[in-house]
Amino acid sequence: MVTIVNAPSLPSAAAAAAAETPDAGPSSTHRVALDALLDLVGDDLTRVNQTILDRMHSPIALIPQLAGHIVAAGGKRLRPLLTLAAARLVGYEGDRHISLAACIEFLHTATLLHDDVVDESDKRRGRDTANAIWGNKPSVLVGDFLFARAFELMVEDGSLEVMGILARASAVISEGEIHQLLTSNNIETVEEDYIQVVGAKTAALFAAATRIGGVAAERPRAELDALDAYGRNLGIAFQITDDFLDYSAREAELGKSIGDDFRDGKLTLPVIHAIAHGDDEERAFWRRCLEEQDFSDPHGEADLAHAMTLLARHGALEETVRRAHAYAEAARRALDIFPDSRIKTILTEVVDFSVERAY
Repeated sequence: MVTIVNAPSLPSAAAAAAAETPDAGPSSTHRVALDALLDLVGDDLTRVNQTILDRMHSPIALIPQLAGHIVAAGGKRLRPLLTLAAARLVGYEGDRHISLAACIEFLHTATLLHDDVVDESDKRRGRDTANAIWGNKPSVLVGDFLFARAFELMVEDGSLEVMGILARASAVISEGEIHQLLTSNNIETVEEDYIQVVGAKTAALFAAATRIGGVAAERPRAELDALDAYGRNLGIAFQITDDFLDYSAREAELGKSIGDDFRDGKLTLPVIHAIAHGDDEERAFWRRCLEEQDFSDPHGEADLAHAMTLLARHGALEETVRRAHAYAEAARRALDIFPDSRIKTILTEVVDFSVERAY
């Protein structure tokens, strides 16, 4: 095993499932789907984690230090888990899915490093971001290193189809980042713009993760398209729910900060809905807060409270949840092509998990 100098160890498979998943109390079922998935593919995830450790190695000590900081905070490992699960769903019995799942995690982690620099973030999942600790330049360069490692794994796999899927996903993610820059702090943003950004930034990698699980097994095009549709719709549902949670009283009850998107001027679905149904006075409020970033107090608390009032007035949070459920249902339907099995049931439950976090 490669030794990573001063880098944090990766979480175990069980810890990965538990990380970031809020506990709503003794009756919470939010972790059941991921726990069940790990019962089936936990050994594979352990091998994925080892591959990640091995490929983070570099004689330049800063690289494994910085990369290990964010990879170790990777939470649920949902994207590589989806690759492992898709391969299991179609009956794959080889080893290609291990390196492909690691590749997916490297792509995801590299984009997180770059995102935090672009967004000037100093916290991620309650921890200092890499750019807050080491600075922007090292974060960008180590992100580039992880992209390179991902493409090394693609080349070693040897499939032009896999390389095409993941290269396209990488390009689409970058397009989504640029599109988000163009729509940030702009109250003229509409739902179509938002879905395009979410579909690129989040859902593209979900779709690639599930599709390549089928490619590894050399399954027919219809099954690959079904896996793609499952991942894509799951990714959109997952992100819509995340954006809902940023304004959720449930998050506040759990001691988590809310309103970060509001303070950053991000046009997410709840706000887009409220703006679309608001009057001129309300639009002026949203413009002052989101476009001009001119808050009435240093931390924007009073404006956030008013924003929450407007969201409630127009049923924006309820509509956001309904939209998440619509995409979740599309993800479930995409699995209809596959015969009933334990892994299919679990993948359906993962969809439920993605939206039940709102409750």
